[in-house]
Amino acid sequence: MRRFAAELREAGFKVDYRFAESMREGVQLHRDEFSPSQIIVTEPNSFAARELVSALSLQSVKSNQFLCHHDEYASFCATRKTVKMEDFYRWQRKRLDVMMDGDDPFGGRWNFDEENRQGPPKTDQDRWPKPKPVALDALDAEVVADVSSNSWGQPPTGQWATSRTEALVRMKYFMKNNLPMFGEHEDAMLKSNWHLAHSLLSPYLNLGLLLPGEVIAAVVKEFEAGKVPINCAEGFIRQVIGWREYMWNCYWQWMPKYKSMNALDARRDLPKLFTKPDATSMSCMKSALDGVYQRSYAHHIERLMVLGNFALIAGVNPQQITDWMWNSFVDAAEWVMVPNVVGMSQYADGGMLATKPYASGGAYIDRMSDHCKGCRYDRKQRVGPDACPFTVLYWDFFLRHEKLFAKNPRVARQVRAAQQLSDSAKVRETAVSILARLDKGEL
Repeated sequence: MRRFAAELREAGFKVDYRFAESMREGVQLHRDEFSPSQIIVTEPNSFAARELVSALSLQSVKSNQFLCHHDEYASFCATRKTVKMEDFYRWQRKRLDVMMDGDDPFGGRWNFDEENRQGPPKTDQDRWPKPKPVALDALDAEVVADVSSNSWGQPPTGQWATSRTEALVRMKYFMKNNLPMFGEHEDAMLKSNWHLAHSLLSPYLNLGLLLPGEVIAAVVKEFEAGKVPINCAEGFIRQVIGWREYMWNCYWQWMPKYKSMNALDARRDLPKLFTKPDATSMSCMKSALDGVYQRSYAHHIERLMVLGNFALIAGVNPQQITDWMWNSFVDAAEWVMVPNVVGMSQYADGGMLATKPYASGGAYIDRMSDHCKGCRYDRKQRVGPDACPFTVLYWDFFLRHEKLFAKNPRVARQVRAAQQLSDSAKVRETAVSILARLDKGEL
């Protein structure tokens, strides 16, 4: 905000940038001093902020931070009995004419997910170009000093851009260096490499330093020039015009009640390890949490299938895990975290967003990462002191909720498998022990 204000002044704008106890107070102080005939704002990206805009009698204009506005989304929904992200994504591709050959997608397929679900490579694990930080300047030092008393984690290192100019540099770097390798390993996790081929552009998109249209245009340009495989281009485009825009519109469709939903009646308080990564011996959790502590970042599979998955199967209160993620990630906003955590990650909406709970045991993490090798816990064991908490709590989760999920066609087989475990009673006992240690901060 301070850098943007300085850039506006340099461009010749008169800027009133002030500090106040609240946005409401700041607007009133501005009115008291300048007596403007009107104040025009961009549509805020949160429900509470839009209510404030209305209460303060401010005029608003549509935001260009998204490619599908709510009224356009409403027209999409109006012709369908059910709405799925895949259908929305295809509609977006056609509507925006992105990688289309007439009415058909380039390559004859809409979806290259099957090619993009490989685990980490066995060799050459450090082949991805490293993102280049920039040196912090006096303005950075000023902001760090002002916010340090009310923050946690390591001090900034210049990893994240704070201006549009530098955000554009990061975008160009990704397009040239990482996008050609983005696809097949986009779901992989490595202890030795936190970024892999991920774009690291979500903070700039969510803050408005980059616009989705220009990012997509840059991807298409690289693809059409023959520099990027189709699975890499399509996989990235799906994230931006598909998932991101779908989450945005689900948020506005279902708020404000949606953020308070808790369909699984999960009541466990946020475990201590979420704020103290050293308080756990679980290799995967420690790695993901350390990344959040160091950089305020974890990529989408670490968020969903490690941090979110653990909170789900441990029965953590969905509002507490949502607040933690909202407060912890550099690209966080309420519209991002509420549908992604309450719906996609925690199944707290009872299936409004996702058709199944994204629960998995240690086998998935072993397949998609190198975390299990050398871990204190054995992902193949489901009872005893060395049993992997993910494996134990995964089976315990389906036993706890067997009545609910036995009728869900996407996970009914897992429920039956849990019911048929010969040692199910001992699994439940081990789960009780693990959760007790979790609550004590001893896991």
